[in-house]
Amino acid sequence: MARLTKAQREWRPGQVKKPGSVKVMFASTVLLLEAFVVFFGTLAYFGLEHLHSGTGAKVSVMVGGLVLAAAFVYNCAVLRKSWGYAMGWILQLLLVATGFLLPAMFVIGLCFMAAWWYSMVTGTKIDREKKERWEAEQEWERTHGQS
Repeated sequence: MARLTKAQREWRPGQVKKPGSVKVMFASTVLLLEAFVVFFGTLAYFGLEHLHSGTGAKVSVMVGGLVLAAAFVYNCAVLRKSWGYAMGWILQLLLVATGFLLPAMFVIGLCFMAAWWYSMVTGTKIDREKKERWEAEQEWERTHGQS
């Protein structure tokens, strides 16, 4: 039998689940898209033979790109930690910095940085509104009881 998660073990009948974070969802979406872009950007750079001639350079570019793509995916898992969003901003800067290897990445990186910023601002706003609504619904349930 599969192991239960902490949330499953602590669940009780009639328990009300708090709404999830839109900010985390938006940020995860941007980070996963960036992971794909980094992976395919790595393949594009790897395929440009005239930029690097040695095998060592090819291997280091491939390993570096895969590590960076994995860092974007890992960041999705740690967004709920206190340092998760700071890591996201650092990764945004690293993505822009990949433009020194492949100039098109400057534009792509800046576009993703704008998407990251938008997800932070809009996600925070929507989460605040969701929290206010959830608290109002809970108050209504306390005063009027369940049907």
